[in-house]
Amino acid sequence: MLPPLGISIFSKREGPGSCPGCHNAQDVDNADKTIAYTDQDGRIRLFKVTTREFMSSSIWKNPLLHKDTHPVAGTLDVADEQLLNTTRSEVSNLSSTGTLETKRMDPIKLKREVFRRKRKEQRIQELLQMDKEVELHMQNMATNSSRNFSNKVRASYNIWRLEIHHTNTDSTLRLMKDQIIMAKVYATIAHSQKQSDLYVLLMKCIKQSKAAIGDAHMDHELDSSALERAKAMGHALSSARDILYNSGEVSRRLRVMLQSTELNIDSVKKQNSFLVQHAAKTVPMPLHCLHMQLTTDYYFRDGVIKEYFRDASLKEEEDKAKREDKSLYHYAIFSDNVLAASVVVRSTVTHANEPEKHVFHVVTDRLNFAAMTMWFISHPPLPATVHVENIDNFKWLNSSYCSVLRQLESARIKEYYFKAHDPSSLSDGNENLKYRNPKYLSMLNHLRFYMPEIHPKLDKILFLDDDVVVQKDLTPLWEVDLKGMVNGAVETCKESFHRFDTYLNFSHPKISENFDPRACGWAFGMNMFDLKEWKKQNITGIYHYWQDLNEDRKLWKLGTLPPGLITFYNLTYPLNRTWHVLGLGYDPAVDLAEIENAAVVHYNGNYKPWLDLAVSKYKPYWSKYVDLDNSHIQHCYMSER
Repeated sequence: MLPPLGISIFSKREGPGSCPGCHNAQDVDNADKTIAYTDQDGRIRLFKVTTREFMSSSIWKNPLLHKDTHPVAGTLDVADEQLLNTTRSEVSNLSSTGTLETKRMDPIKLKREVFRRKRKEQRIQELLQMDKEVELHMQNMATNSSRNFSNKVRASYNIWRLEIHHTNTDSTLRLMKDQIIMAKVYATIAHSQKQSDLYVLLMKCIKQSKAAIGDAHMDHELDSSALERAKAMGHALSSARDILYNSGEVSRRLRVMLQSTELNIDSVKKQNSFLVQHAAKTVPMPLHCLHMQLTTDYYFRDGVIKEYFRDASLKEEEDKAKREDKSLYHYAIFSDNVLAASVVVRSTVTHANEPEKHVFHVVTDRLNFAAMTMWFISHPPLPATVHVENIDNFKWLNSSYCSVLRQLESARIKEYYFKAHDPSSLSDGNENLKYRNPKYLSMLNHLRFYMPEIHPKLDKILFLDDDVVVQKDLTPLWEVDLKGMVNGAVETCKESFHRFDTYLNFSHPKISENFDPRACGWAFGMNMFDLKEWKKQNITGIYHYWQDLNEDRKLWKLGTLPPGLITFYNLTYPLNRTWHVLGLGYDPAVDLAEIENAAVVHYNGNYKPWLDLAVSKYKPYWSKYVDLDNSHIQHCYMSER
């Protein structure tokens, strides 16, 4: 804005037919106005505007009009007078004032101003008529509120918090922690030099500072005595420095503390890794209860259970032909977890467009066969078909044919797992702890390499791990052209992660000569297998060859993914990533949009959805397919609560 220290206004009307007697509204609007003013430096400035451009709040006088017809516009005064004397007809009445500027005032703003004034007057009247008792009550409430006010900031986001005004919101906290470290250094030196009084003082200050810090992470969380403790510690450290300071000795003590802290961190990490592995392979009590209840039902059949078995035996005969029908959609599930297998089957059937064409081949071990069979007898996923088999009934699966079975039965493997002094024990670091998992001793984990032996009449089969959840219809997978490949899978390599050198020992000549370390890894968990190509390529024979070479575990550690990468090398067709999203069992940062759009989500890792370790935000994707109406589930899980 221009500072109007001194203003003069000169008006001049231009245009054809201009004369002193012409004073209509259009002429007034088009009149030029020259404004002369002095700026803050005392210089005279000229500024030319038209009446139309001139602000409505200004007072102007057109010298070309007669005195009796000068439209003097004191806009604010006129507006005030109109506001006080008008209700609904304010806008229309204002047009009769003869004031050019008032005509141009926004009627909506005018009505708002009328409403505000009326509301203020109404509030004033209410306050004037307020009862003395009400007024006294309000005063008492205000007084009590003031007395009970606490100046301790509790909210996470509050404009009065000190950290809003200071950048280093933990500066005092860090200072006190540094003081404690130096106090420990000087205390050890004082103790070694028989400075007992100084040692006691330093230890006392350390104790008090720790108490003042507590569990604080920011300065505002410190105890109110923190500053006093910091000052006292400062005086104690100053005294200790004057008496004990020796740069070489202090440096040596700090190095010792650093090494000790690093060792403690490594020990805590190793212990944490061990406990996570232990929790991951432990069967939760509710799940164990469910298995026991189902096993009891299987062997001690009451009247209701007998009806289930009778219906199941009839359906068994009807479904026998389906188990070998190549025109249907077949799934392979190898599991010893009834609840997990039930979720896989239920989620798949829920999203199937033609559920009656889906056949599930579930294989379990002898210990869990009764429970698994009983579950699907009492909860058949109609109209789909489920066939449960016992791995012990596979007569071809013996140590003479299966090299991995022979290795699993060896004394060396058992020592690897169960002897604490083995190099892979806790003393060998965190990485090898994950291989000390009993699942690697289970032949169920290796059945995926024997698909043609288990299903000799089928041409294609979709393998699903028991820790997956199906979210879309999977039937389009049977239409995917694998282009002569045996295995259809989603690749998992991203930049340098999950490539062959992550899983295989490329320092071994057998590995380095036959495989590319930069080859992309892929995921076991949802795999489409072409069994015709499998037999043609002799995949099981390739698997046996490499397993025999790895008897001493020099080529790779235990597990099924490394031999899978080797066995299906250059025989894997990459599927679209949306078919299979992994990481829900270990990575809390998986993109939720990817999970929502995925056909299959996989809880690979230690944080399985049926464990308390599970990542809470991923658990609902799995738990919504648990049959909560089942009496056994209610009994086992409610009793746990």
